[in-house]
Amino acid sequence: MATVELRFSALPEHVRTARLVAAAVARRAGVDEAVLDEVRLAVGEACSRAVGLHQNSGISAPVKVALIEEEKQFSIEVGDEAPHAVPRGDTPGDAQDGDADVEEDEMGLAVISGLVDDVEVSSGKDGGLIRMTWPTTPPAAAVL
Repeated sequence: MATVELRFSALPEHVRTARLVAAAVARRAGVDEAVLDEVRLAVGEACSRAVGLHQNSGISAPVKVALIEEEKQFSIEVGDEAPHAVPRGDTPGDAQDGDADVEEDEMGLAVISGLVDDVEVSSGKDGGLIRMTWPTTPPAAAVL
């Protein structure tokens, strides 16, 4: 199992770099050419979401991306260290700001779910993780 790790400052200009690296590693891992655009878009959305969460929470820690090549699949994990919203109705206070943040978060997750068949999202008070997985095709055997 080969893993490439990428950490970048929570700035929007670094999202493009993460997208390019993810697409290059996915191609090398054997992800079908036809879905590389989906990989790029999904990683861009996940990284943009993490950058937004870090900026809104005032977190200076880097966004973490792990590109994991396994036997028959390729996974990308995008992690953030932002505390995630508690379910509605659990906390009183400035509901309007919280509702806008939750709506934006839900929209980003919906876009990712539309692009990737195999998505796992976990979150808590110490941060969140989005794991996206694509099947790979083994390299063709050399014909002699």
